[in-house]
Amino acid sequence: MTSLQQVCTEARVQWDKLQDSEVPVLFVGAATCGRAAGATEVLEALRERIERDELNVLVIEVGCLGPCSFEPLVIVHKNGSPRICYGNVGPDEVVRILESHVFGDDPCARWALGKMTPGKLDGIDDFNTHPMMHRQVRNILRNCGLIDPENVHHYLARDGYRGFLKALELGPDKTLEEIKASRLRGRGGAGFPAWRKWQFCRDAPGPTKYLICNADEGDPGAFMNRSLIEGDPHAVLEGMLIAAFTLGASQGYIYCRAEYPLALQRLDVAIGQMRALGLLGRDIQGSGFCFDLSVKKGAGAFVCGEETALIASIEGRRGMPQPRPPFPAVSGLLGKPTVIQNVETLGNLPLILRNGAQSYSQYGSESSKGTKTFALAGKIKRTGLVEVPLGIKLKDIICEIGGGVPDGKALKAVQTGGPSGGCIPAEKMDLPVDYEALTQAGSIMGSGGMIVLDEDTCMVDVAKYFLSFTQAESCGKCAPCRVGTRAMLSILERIAAGEGQMADLEKLESVAQTIRDGSLCGLGQTAPNPVLTTLRYFRNEYEEHIRKGQCPAFVCSRMISYHIDRDRCSGCGACARVCPVEAISGQKKKPHAIDQETCIRCGMCLSTCPARYAAVFRRSGELTRVEPRKEVKRKSD
Repeated sequence: MTSLQQVCTEARVQWDKLQDSEVPVLFVGAATCGRAAGATEVLEALRERIERDELNVLVIEVGCLGPCSFEPLVIVHKNGSPRICYGNVGPDEVVRILESHVFGDDPCARWALGKMTPGKLDGIDDFNTHPMMHRQVRNILRNCGLIDPENVHHYLARDGYRGFLKALELGPDKTLEEIKASRLRGRGGAGFPAWRKWQFCRDAPGPTKYLICNADEGDPGAFMNRSLIEGDPHAVLEGMLIAAFTLGASQGYIYCRAEYPLALQRLDVAIGQMRALGLLGRDIQGSGFCFDLSVKKGAGAFVCGEETALIASIEGRRGMPQPRPPFPAVSGLLGKPTVIQNVETLGNLPLILRNGAQSYSQYGSESSKGTKTFALAGKIKRTGLVEVPLGIKLKDIICEIGGGVPDGKALKAVQTGGPSGGCIPAEKMDLPVDYEALTQAGSIMGSGGMIVLDEDTCMVDVAKYFLSFTQAESCGKCAPCRVGTRAMLSILERIAAGEGQMADLEKLESVAQTIRDGSLCGLGQTAPNPVLTTLRYFRNEYEEHIRKGQCPAFVCSRMISYHIDRDRCSGCGACARVCPVEAISGQKKKPHAIDQETCIRCGMCLSTCPARYAAVFRRSGELTRVEPRKEVKRKSD
């Protein structure tokens, strides 16, 4: 029995004791999303009460469980009772749960999302039957939210590093065959077969090879990679060991943006634990395999998600892409063969080696095997991190798992693939989510960002927003991207200002094609996607902006102005209190007015008014009243 196997056995014993602990245990979701929602305050209140009353209670900080819209999350283990996951727990609620459930007989069902272990509790269903969870298949995320990410023994107890030990047993050649049989495709966006990239690197001449983990997650609204590292860092690190062993790489780098301080902290702790266990350095586990790891902090440049730009940044140069070929797998870091894999790709490797290729490939579509994590954001009831089999229909993710659009609004489109992706209209929600289907629809998988847009969204404004992001993030090295994105953005700005012409639509398409064909890297080649898909599916909105000088969604500020209907205004002052530029004035209980010179057309007055007394004045001169909104009765999610 190897030393690692002995540690694993001891870890399982300690883990089993924790699961059966007579002492109550509270697992608090303290990833970045949880902390943003108030988990730090929950922890402070909990620890203060435990210390004050000298309570025998164990508190463990865990990563993101997934249902971010219900954060802060607290899982309570009480011996003799099913383990319960609670949502929307603030400092007051956690103290009440401590008093009423942990040391009482009231399970506090009003805050419970579900039971996580078997047992009967009136009014509380199984957690896995919750609408956000029942369609998910949690393979990559199986530990997130359940283990202490800074306790390697928790990871080892749940079969951690067994995949790496299996790889050592099989040898590099058979390990590569197992990855090939699984049909794993890279999760960074392009979907290139992982085994093929590895084969190119193995076939390249020379003994020195490098492995890089790309954790430079830069898509707005995307947080899959960050959540996995924060909640289960060893899953990614074990994947790096497996990949490096198969490639024959002796040095690895994790390229993670500096804006992820908690993820970086988790990596530093986990790498130190690997060294202590003899999983880094020379002759790892007596196998003759030598490998070491270091972390490189990125400066947050979106273009460094591109492989050659990322390599340049690690080498200390400005992050700018290089012409290919040669590809990094042949000539990469310091001119040596280099494999770059996304965080999620590496996180899949322990699963494949531990359970076998056939077990992995039972999920997914014919061309896209396995599961995929997605970050649900935007106008959707249940935001968060989800993991589903590839090939699932888009509507199943949006409507079932995400709960659809809130406030009775209609779904308009879904943006997939981040700034480089496209907008898929509501009528295409039957689309299967795999690489080929999304590409055919004009979008991409990307790393897994998924932003939901409702009926109040202006698609011209959406295209302008994403193009302004990619234009600002362009490194400027090649003219098609540098000049072309600026030209497209200028056209969109004119259209949004009511100064566009019908000929602009043809110009947009023409310039977009030039950018796609002539750009050096993937940033430029995919930058036109948001514009092209909105032109393809929402051309009528562009035409209305141009022909009528109107923004049908009342978003483009140059086309609208806000006024208060004096006949209906009660003078409550709600609008004046939220106006960021103090453009609204009036006496209490008397009609207010908006100073048009000061107003920045942010729409806060309209959204805040109890009965929506503000009216929208279109550029064409047509005054459109907004009727008082109806109260929407909401059911608990």
